[in-house]
Amino acid sequence: MSEIEAIYEDLEADVSLEEFREAVEEKVEQMGGLADEETAAMLLAHEADGGEVEGIADVEPGMEEAKFVAKVVSIGELRTFERDGEDEDGRVVNVEVADETGSIRAAFWDDHAAAAVDELEAGQVLRIKGRPKEGFSGLEISVDEAEPDADEEVDVQLTDTYTIEQLSLGLSDVDLRGVVLETDSLRTFDRDDGSEGRVANLTLGDPTGRVRVTLWDDRADLAEELSPGESVEVVDGYVRDRDGQLELHVGDRGAVEGIEEGIEYVPESTPIEGVEIGETVDLAGVVRSADPKRTFDRDDGSEGQVRNLRIQDATGDIRVALWGEKADVDIGPGDEVAVGDVEIQDGWQDDVEASAGWRSTITVLESEAESAAEAGDDRDGAEAGLDAFADGESPSSDGASSDRADDSGGEGGGDAAPDDPTDGEEVEFTGVVVQAGDPIVLDDGETTMSVEADANVGLGEEVTARGIVRDGRLEAADLF
Repeated sequence: MSEIEAIYEDLEADVSLEEFREAVEEKVEQMGGLADEETAAMLLAHEADGGEVEGIADVEPGMEEAKFVAKVVSIGELRTFERDGEDEDGRVVNVEVADETGSIRAAFWDDHAAAAVDELEAGQVLRIKGRPKEGFSGLEISVDEAEPDADEEVDVQLTDTYTIEQLSLGLSDVDLRGVVLETDSLRTFDRDDGSEGRVANLTLGDPTGRVRVTLWDDRADLAEELSPGESVEVVDGYVRDRDGQLELHVGDRGAVEGIEEGIEYVPESTPIEGVEIGETVDLAGVVRSADPKRTFDRDDGSEGQVRNLRIQDATGDIRVALWGEKADVDIGPGDEVAVGDVEIQDGWQDDVEASAGWRSTITVLESEAESAAEAGDDRDGAEAGLDAFADGESPSSDGASSDRADDSGGEGGGDAAPDDPTDGEEVEFTGVVVQAGDPIVLDDGETTMSVEADANVGLGEEVTARGIVRDGRLEAADLF
């Protein structure tokens, strides 16, 4: 086989070998002897392959034409519509196709639409040529040609329900189950046509990760009806990109419905001691202290708000600034939290801090002690929450105590209760360690207690102190 024949064999063009040879000769003449027949053949092959992309991820709206191989994921319903000035109705069907790099909606029109409904099936591999454009639900391609290719393999698993890690840009008709981690308030905006739009966000998690969900118009009310901790199913969502991150959008065709199945979210976090300025990371730890919320005036005259927490894990502690609506999250000392997508910045007095803005998520985690209580488990001394907080010594406290202790007017005094112990009284107090220094401060969810004890405890541990109260502090004879 000659070189020209070999190039022709790899060429996907509707021309005969003889026509290709004639085109090669014309190309040689055009180039005035600057190319031999083999070079001319390669140039023609390259021109014929214009629009060929490595994968769906390389398809862009500005392309005149794109060609790729993909697997059929789902086939929509055939829809008809009226064309201006024409008697015959138009027809269209949307087909979701995907490869290893992503997915895209392929629009088949008129005769192609009827053929797609009759002949295509999920799992089939197609060679597609068409014109990319930005559609209502993201990037799509208007199909000019499509033919089955039984010899090609595309490693895409078909699924009825996606996990978060399976989401890819361009997916539509997405069903996904997750637990609500956070909700935002509803916002309105003016559209170009003068109508009012409505939008709200929530964040979902599942065992594979988390994703921000954008709810549009009538679906936006769902953000105010759902609460963190509820398990839900998103029906008929579509995946878009925002600032380099994938989001799941729900429009008029979609829904978010509560489900009985409990969905677990297990956050993965970066050790606090390992964070560096400029990084965007996920952190998890026990809240050591929580400052009151502060308001401030922005340059544009609007009012902003911020609240600072200090959270600690087994490797260190860090200040976390909660901005905007994040400052309203109900969090107190002793709570186990996961904060996602926080930016590490150079904070006050050269102290590294984490900034939680609009994209960040704040999730209060259920501790093992709470889980045991709900299950009727009465084990003494159960460790609270994330195991890492009970492994080894935690870094010593800098003397900061909780808001509840500060507001009481005395160190570790907490909120007064009708049965506050008096000096000389022997008491037993069980709580979560929110300060591991001297004194140890325990929090039982309603009040705090300062404890003097010669013992090493870790933040987040649930301990019981027994002893005599003197000057508002519990002098512990036993700590277990």
